[in-house]
Amino acid sequence: IRQHQEIHVVMGNEACDLDSTVSALALAYFLAQTSPAPKGAFVPVLNIPRADFALRTETTFLLRDRGIPAASLIFRDEIDLGGLHHAGLLSLTLVDHHVLPGADAALEEAVVEVLDHRPLEQDRGPPCQVTVEQVGSCATLVTERILQGPPGVLDRTTAALLHGTILLDCINLSPAAGKVTPRDVACVSLLEERFPELPARDAVFGALQAAKFDVTGLTTEQMLRKDLKVLSNDEVVVAISGVFEDLETFLLRPGLLQDLEAFCQRRGYAGLVAMTVFFNERHEPTRKLAVYSQQEPLCSTLCRALEEATTPSLLLQLLPSPWPCVAAYAQGNAVATRKKVLPILRAAL
Repeated sequence: IRQHQEIHVVMGNEACDLDSTVSALALAYFLAQTSPAPKGAFVPVLNIPRADFALRTETTFLLRDRGIPAASLIFRDEIDLGGLHHAGLLSLTLVDHHVLPGADAALEEAVVEVLDHRPLEQDRGPPCQVTVEQVGSCATLVTERILQGPPGVLDRTTAALLHGTILLDCINLSPAAGKVTPRDVACVSLLEERFPELPARDAVFGALQAAKFDVTGLTTEQMLRKDLKVLSNDEVVVAISGVFEDLETFLLRPGLLQDLEAFCQRRGYAGLVAMTVFFNERHEPTRKLAVYSQQEPLCSTLCRALEEATTPSLLLQLLPSPWPCVAAYAQGNAVATRKKVLPILRAAL
């Protein structure tokens, strides 16, 4: 700000999963390599505090495996986006999301480009460039963008990051998981063609999946923060956490109710939806969810919205719950990921 230097930030969503991280790193690198006479620096920003990075176990694993030190990354609490924008120095490209959370509403006018793979919820007029395509992984859209660019820009490290991310996001390209599209498959094949030394798909997916589901030693609070999204309206804020453990196991954690209460109180959440996922050896997902709130009307509103949803229908079946303030469900529609459930909850709020 003091030197009045423009900054172009590429930033993923606030869950900061592997897809958001790698999409931001790869696209910022590509823009830095290919932009004609850039006015400022291109900076990928990981949209979490640095202290939370250790919880993103699959991301720390892949970056470490590819020789990228955490010290070279920039986290959300290390850059003043509001100050840069206020000084008129910020351009913002959003990857893996296109709706800024309420707390970031002031940054809206700095957004110059969007690259996302979830259903469009917010229109943006020109000059903002919008690419929203329903593929399995945002990294697929970044890969397509890089492959359309000048030859020679894509290096082995970036290719390996994109390759691993698409495989993890699309559950090893398994049709049974309901996430993969022909474009994801094409990108993985193209990356393997360009870089035949990339490790085998099964090995890459197995290692990343094991790292993602490794929750040993995590407290309940850390598990809830590991893959967290937040929704709000004028009155309430609700957390939606992806939990990588079977729901019954999660509900039997010692002191769970006190932990849920403390987690929500500390962060100002009126309620929490925990979406658990577990995969069998054929990569088929089992999904369950729990709705927690001490405010009965809010709990009822969220439960009703999930039970009655039609786009998509979740095919919920009530499960026994140890507490009246926690509603538990088995989710019959196993291909309805959190990406598809978020709009249902947002509409309910």
